[in-house]
This record gives sequence, structure tokens and C-alpha cells, in this order.
Amino acid sequence: MQAHKGDVLRFTGRAVGNPEHRATVVEVLGRNGEPPYRVRYEDGHETEIFPGPGCVTESAAEGRPARSDATRHRV
Repeated sequence: MQAHKGDVLRFTGRAVGNPEHRATVVEVLGRNGEPPYRVRYEDGHETEIFPGPGCVTESAAEGRPARSDATRHRV
């Protein structure tokens, strides 16, 4: 997975009734856009994460979802 500052990470609920939540990438701590990322959740909480399965990246530059659970491809 690759992300850039400003991208939004969407996390899907793993169980029925668990809502999807989002976090905005505020800093990329890995090399070449790779994790870990410092993110800010919708409630203002910030933390460092390594996204797992079920995480989808929405590119801030493109305004649409990128590939999930895979290396991002540029066209």
C-alpha cells in the first residue's frame, strides 16, 4: 500500500454493525509512500498506523478511491 499526505484511508467494519471509519494521512513515515503513517481520525485523534486488510486509500490528488490492499499503480 502507498499513500501520500492528504490521502484518506477508509477502514471497513469487520463485523455487522461496525461502521466504516476514515482517517486522513498527515505524515508518511515510511519510504516511497509506504507505511507507517501518522493519521488523524474524524474525531481529531492522531496515531501512527500500519493499515491492514480492509483498508482502502482515497487519493487526495485524484479525489477517487485507489486500489485497496495492493500496491498503488500510477497511470
